[in-house]
Amino acid sequence: MVYKFRIISDEVDDFLREIKIDSDASFYDLHEAILKCTNYKNDQMTSFFICDDDWEKEIEITLEDMGTGSSEEDTFVMKDTRLSELLEDEKQKLIYVFDPLTERVFFIELSEIITGKDLEHAVCSRKEGNPPKQTVDFDEQMKADSSLDLDENFYGDQEYDMEDFDPDGYDIGSGGNPYDEDKY
Repeated sequence: MVYKFRIISDEVDDFLREIKIDSDASFYDLHEAILKCTNYKNDQMTSFFICDDDWEKEIEITLEDMGTGSSEEDTFVMKDTRLSELLEDEKQKLIYVFDPLTERVFFIELSEIITGKDLEHAVCSRKEGNPPKQTVDFDEQMKADSSLDLDENFYGDQEYDMEDFDPDGYDIGSGGNPYDEDKY
């Protein structure tokens, strides 16, 4: 079986890639195909996420075993996980984090499942537009984000009165410092 993936970016409007790859290929093979068709370097700790229909992350497939999963939680590593293990329906959504430092991603959809065919290697079957830069300089990102309006509303409700708090910041209405009592 062959999976055809459609890849887009929320940063570049005219960017589109379509990759055809065998369903028995690993997530690492898909990772390499994405890097090749975007001319990205293989020097980032990328991840795939299987998503629900609203693009909410559900299952992570990491480049390396991070050793952070509990024994009750399945962990998936790209080289050890076949696409067909986690993907079986057309329109399945994935996110590919290509710049983990700033959480920049590609949105991927399994657009078609082609039965009765096999592929030895992944193929980029459609290429439109230029991909976004692979990484963004963190200082550049901070300068771009400096235009945020950080007034008193940014941090939440400004409807409190400072007189309701003692000098240590504890709510006077609750009887002062909660650690003064022997109840824990």
